[in-house]
Amino acid sequence: MSMPRALNHMAHDKTASAMHFFTRGLFYRWVLRQNLQVIDPPPLLQLEHVHRRLGGREVVRDVDLTLARGQVLGLLGVNGAGKSTTLAMIAGAQQPDRGRVCIEGCDLADHPHLTGRAVGWLPERAPLWPELTVREHLDAHARLRGLRGAGVGKRRDDLLQRLQLDGEARRLVAVLSQGQRQRVGLACALLHEPALLVLDEPGNGLDPLQAALLRELIRERAAAGCGVVLSTHLLPEVTAVCDRVAILHEGRLRHAAALSAAGELEQVFMRIATRRADEAGERAA
Repeated sequence: MSMPRALNHMAHDKTASAMHFFTRGLFYRWVLRQNLQVIDPPPLLQLEHVHRRLGGREVVRDVDLTLARGQVLGLLGVNGAGKSTTLAMIAGAQQPDRGRVCIEGCDLADHPHLTGRAVGWLPERAPLWPELTVREHLDAHARLRGLRGAGVGKRRDDLLQRLQLDGEARRLVAVLSQGQRQRVGLACALLHEPALLVLDEPGNGLDPLQAALLRELIRERAAAGCGVVLSTHLLPEVTAVCDRVAILHEGRLRHAAALSAAGELEQVFMRIATRRADEAGERAA
């Protein structure tokens, strides 16, 4: 069976959906070697007309976003803008009521297994088990993701050292500081070397040195071809590591563009964030 036909066969086999995802890149490289013409590969991440209702209210409305491998997207917005809900849909923890979330052209509604291998997600509050040690946490995440072999232990130990957690490896998560727990959650998100990293306020509880380490890690992952979506309230964090920015307001995407100068970004953000208040004042007048 030819390689393109084999890939097509795999796409229809749900048990092979994760393997299909990782083989797509090999297919495109094979096509290039054969000097064949092919359409451009789909973006790593694509949101198409995504809507989501929570508590009877539409918190995400008709959002379109794309992200390529190696890009870092800063997702900005005031509290309640829809950022965390959007990230939860990207990570597969929630499904859109309408629209599609796709990873390399595969709709997560049809291929939910992709998130387990392709996405590393750090929610705003990292979900951790207080009765486990730091090392046990990473081992549990490895088993949940089906990771096996001696390389997993090395990857775990390398991450613990990289995130300055090697000295805490035998401590229970229950006794860790907030910053330490945040770094444990980040290690869990990075353990399987995902193609897409989704970070919701990852700097919570980090001191300046740890925040600098986080920025360095994000740059490293992007340089290795990982796509990163970073949600934060801190504009300096976006200007330090992101090359694109998207601004949500009242559930709608109000701005999506390459990152401009820090001063320009602040002006754009303030203009969008204060739009509702200004319109309310005009109506009252």
